[in-house]
Amino acid sequence: MRRLMLLRHAKSDWSRNPSADHARTLAARGREAAPLLGAYMSRHALVPDKAIVSTAERTRETWTLVADAFARKPATVYDERLYEATPESILKVVMETAEGVHSLLLVGHNPGLQELAALLIASGDVEQRQQLLEKFPTAALAVIDFPIDEWSRIHRHAGRLDRFVSPRTLDAATD
Repeated sequence: MRRLMLLRHAKSDWSRNPSADHARTLAARGREAAPLLGAYMSRHALVPDKAIVSTAERTRETWTLVADAFARKPATVYDERLYEATPESILKVVMETAEGVHSLLLVGHNPGLQELAALLIASGDVEQRQQLLEKFPTAALAVIDFPIDEWSRIHRHAGRLDRFVSPRTLDAATD
């Protein structure tokens, strides 16, 4: 069994030099949302063995704030291939993951993450699947499980959506 977690960066700040997309930092709302998501992940044992993070400043900042909630810090790799990536490019990164990694987190961008999730998910809660297809908001997390023993065997429509959460759904939840 393998678990893939797709985390879109938290809300970024467009007010500072919007032409420098790669260097864009988080907005105040993003700096509030990321730790909440990290606490949720920690509380629900969603701590990855490894995190692969886009090299954009907003993804790096999101990951730092999320990872602060974990007692055990996952191995982290910053990979420029996740920046402005197509779902196929992201899938290639996933397929290259070492056999010993059972739980993998990708911190990246839309539309790539949303399109990859849509490509991989075949089952799971119907309502959450529909929400994911309609919108993958900032700081949203999709958790997808696969009945495979190696990442290289991952393929389209092989995953089951375990959960899809966002800061808004966490605000509405009691846990």
